[in-house]
Amino acid sequence: MAQDIKWQKSSFSAGQDAANCVELAAVGNVVLLRESDAPANVLALTRPALVGLLGALRQ
Repeated sequence: MAQDIKWQKSSFSAGQDAANCVELAAVGNVVLLRESDAPANVLALTRPALVGLLGALRQ
């Protein structure tokens, strides 16, 4: 992954320095997701795929 990606922590994280949060970044038409305690593991999704994933997780 490129070093210049701007990661944003979830608003549900327990503070800015929390080690157990989900982070996301938008790069073009792709949304990247990772856990802050495992930053090398990145899930890359298109926006429609992210909407589908979130819908499936809500069920």
